[in-house]
Amino acid sequence: MSFAPFKAKMEAAALPAEAIAAFQRHYTQLKAGETGLIPEASISPVEGLADAEALPPRLEAVGRAALPHAVIIKLNGGLGTSMGLDAAKALLKVRGALSFLDLIARQARRLDCPLILMDSFATQADSLAALAPYGPLSGALPPSLLQHKVPKVDQATLGPVAGPGEALNWCPPGHGDLYTALVTRGALNALRADGRRYAFISNADNLGATLDLRVLGAFVESAAPLMMEVADRTTADRKGGHLAWRDARLILREAAQRAPEDAAAFQDVQRHRYFNTNNLWIDLEALAAYIAREGGVRLPMICNAKPRDPRDPRSTPVYQLESAVGAAIGLFEGAWALRVPRARFAPVKTCADLLAVRSDAYTLDEAGRLVLNPRRAALGPVRVQLDDRFYKHVEDLEARIPNPPSLLHCARLRLEGDVRLGQGVRCVGDVVLRAPEGAPLWVADGALLDGGGAGRGSAA
Repeated sequence: MSFAPFKAKMEAAALPAEAIAAFQRHYTQLKAGETGLIPEASISPVEGLADAEALPPRLEAVGRAALPHAVIIKLNGGLGTSMGLDAAKALLKVRGALSFLDLIARQARRLDCPLILMDSFATQADSLAALAPYGPLSGALPPSLLQHKVPKVDQATLGPVAGPGEALNWCPPGHGDLYTALVTRGALNALRADGRRYAFISNADNLGATLDLRVLGAFVESAAPLMMEVADRTTADRKGGHLAWRDARLILREAAQRAPEDAAAFQDVQRHRYFNTNNLWIDLEALAAYIAREGGVRLPMICNAKPRDPRDPRSTPVYQLESAVGAAIGLFEGAWALRVPRARFAPVKTCADLLAVRSDAYTLDEAGRLVLNPRRAALGPVRVQLDDRFYKHVEDLEARIPNPPSLLHCARLRLEGDVRLGQGVRCVGDVVLRAPEGAPLWVADGALLDGGGAGRGSAA
């Protein structure tokens, strides 16, 4: 199969030449039998990094002086389909009536720093409408940067997949598309013309990712082209990507890039100690120079095998060719990583995460960032475990738990089966509730659930 059918399909969809060329590079690699895998034998672990918590206080002044040259870019292309959503995930209410986007807008306005969203076709209109009441948060810059789309590849023929519902024949190219979109949408030139040099990039669903002036100061003084924020891996992070050394450069290895035989080493959090928070700092002048020299940011291919219809596992098997924005760390000479506290990585990926952040176990700090409630410092982050049969989707969670319980003094909350919580429920210690098979367990308004240890709980 030649690339011609893909090119024709993408041109018919009015995709720019740069986006077509980026997809062609990955498709050529796929046809050549490249898997995008990074063998364990080709890398070595990262032993130690500069620590954000040890940065000198004077760097805050450096960051404040650089703030007029900074921009915040939020990766906002996700729909949250794994949580049953069919609109922009960032519109989801996370603190009372406030959504992800509300919190992001308030943070940007407090700093007086332009905010740009990187949207997909599915998220752009709704997200911009939600931000409209806050006024022109992007200043003279475009408020949104539209992500491209790429064809799904039929696994059997390596041609463009076909079938009813044309939208199912396309997929997003991953957030690595940011670099291409900055060029094709004219945003890179617009940012530079506006005097913006330092871009802080993070996921819209990461409630801990705010523009920190001291970290900005460290990036400015480093004169590096790119800096990645990483955090310590725990056993809960063992299946996610990690940082490593290869050929004297830092690289990012995602889960889809590890070979099956390397599973044990990949998941060894003592060997590979740091994971990518997807909080990135990029020098836009260095980026422009790199693109002019190299013709684009040629990120490693990530090949994801999936069904054509994500709701139907029996549908045609396809490949989705993607790339990760953080993978650019392996391309830029002088790029480095900064270890940051876990508080700067607070994503909401599941309904269990959502229930936790909606509760009083978390609070908003003076910077408008969602942080662990200081009153539970000794307990650490609350562990919430919900039965996927009953709480996988947001509508299921809100039907059974319309009002978040108090988790301020709760170490763990585990709900098994169809458990339904009333208003004003308080959880203390290690609470586990199990509904009888085939029937709901109702917890009354104002109930105290006092769990003395693992496997113990009450609905008194």
